[in-house]
Amino acid sequence: MKVDGFMKIAIGSDHRGFRYKKGLITYLSKKYNVKDFGTFSEESCDYPDYAYKVAKAVASKKFERGILICGSGNGICIAANKVKGIRAAIGYSEKAAEFSVRHNNANIICFSEDFPLATVKKAVKKFLSAKFEGGRHLRRIQKIKKIEEEE
Repeated sequence: MKVDGFMKIAIGSDHRGFRYKKGLITYLSKKYNVKDFGTFSEESCDYPDYAYKVAKAVASKKFERGILICGSGNGICIAANKVKGIRAAIGYSEKAAEFSVRHNNANIICFSEDFPLATVKKAVKKFLSAKFEGGRHLRRIQKIKKIEEEE
């Protein structure tokens, strides 16, 4: 879904990812329609709450892609992947972020605030510009969907 020609991006974080989230919103808002799903401070909170909000927004197709940030990137990624239709990946590098979409059709990318912000911005750029290749990769994504339906 696009608004005024801009891709809609859902973004969220826990308290550890709050600073990076603010920086990414500023960085992305020039080119994308970005909605912040929280948290809205550095006060301690639980990452599954924000992973769920972003994942539900992306799964509903109201947003094309999602970005999540927590301390390690792992917890928020695991939580997001519990929502049917979500394929969240950790963007530990530009290449990983790009291939998460090209090969795995990822719709959410997750980061650790311990990564350098410059690396995160580059990886986000690759994630948002990448296109799913389909082909042999589509067969694998369809198998993931089948597993999801059996659960």
